[in-house]
Amino acid sequence: MPAYKYTLKNGKIMWYANFYYTDWTGERKHICKRGFKTQREAKEYEYSFMDQQNNSSDILFSSLVENYLDDMNHRLKPTTMENKRNIIEGKLMPYFSRLKVCDIDTIKIRKWQNELISFRDEKGKPYSQTYLKTVNNQMSAIMNYAMKHYGLSSNPCRAAGSIGKSKAEEMKFWTQEQYEIFSSNIQKSAIKLAFDILFYSGIRSGELLALTPEDILPDKRIFINKNYAKVKGEELFLIPKTPKSKRSIAIPEFLYDDIQNYISKLYGIQPTDRIFYFTKSALEKEIKRVAKKTELPEIRVHDLRHSHASMLIELGFDILEISKRLGHESVKTTLDTYSHLYPEKDVKLAGELNKLRRPTAETEETP
Repeated sequence: MPAYKYTLKNGKIMWYANFYYTDWTGERKHICKRGFKTQREAKEYEYSFMDQQNNSSDILFSSLVENYLDDMNHRLKPTTMENKRNIIEGKLMPYFSRLKVCDIDTIKIRKWQNELISFRDEKGKPYSQTYLKTVNNQMSAIMNYAMKHYGLSSNPCRAAGSIGKSKAEEMKFWTQEQYEIFSSNIQKSAIKLAFDILFYSGIRSGELLALTPEDILPDKRIFINKNYAKVKGEELFLIPKTPKSKRSIAIPEFLYDDIQNYISKLYGIQPTDRIFYFTKSALEKEIKRVAKKTELPEIRVHDLRHSHASMLIELGFDILEISKRLGHESVKTTLDTYSHLYPEKDVKLAGELNKLRRPTAETEETP
């Protein structure tokens, strides 16, 4: 594994790696990579590159991750990939990057899990249970990938057991009265309208930011057909999250009028132009600012979607109707998320069933 040096015009000595390898098609290829400051860096580059060609479980975890991300990049949305990279770089690589995949056993996984569970930030706050679950699932997904494609005999994450919870213990949402207090304290008309749409339609923030004038239909409906995201400064219009996310939902007449009135004041806007040009982070900052000012419970922008669903449940709408409106892929998703909001409905149902066997006193007295 030799490395070679060369001299720049200014007299500075640099190093380069020069080697051959056989790619996945069986073709022999040549690699020449310049710009290394030291001989060691050039050699490490060659070692890392050649290790990525390894298809056995003695591959370094860092090399496996490179291959995994490159593979998934062709199959997943940019936003999903960005989330994966952030978790992997921040929570996995610091612990496992220098280990061979075959050497990552149950004990190492347990110690890593304990580090995550014990973490506290500067304010003494631990990671949320849902975040712990997400991070652990990502590690397990990589080890599953190693089993399928690199001959790893078993996934140590399974034997180690899971951490965290798939759902938050308490769902946060605002009532309609709380939301109106919040809305009345927003000064900017564009921001206020955006929040009104989120609360009274239940759409996702990415769906909101992708809206164009042609998506506001004459029959007072909103056509959801795309999702807006910004990844590493690049603006993206993505297909809906799931097939059922592409939908047309009815909105209140007052909201339809407010949207049309706002669009009419946007000089030169075209049917395919975005209606809102701020970011999700701007919405997050505003919801925190106003919630603090009005002493409302602090929630996230996404919790307005939960607020909309809880309002519909309170109004007595069927879970299937709510599921379709939210664009969930299955009713099970809606039930898993909001079933805890139905306890009183369950009691009423039991009461009606009771009447079948035990008629009321009034009924019994009727001749």
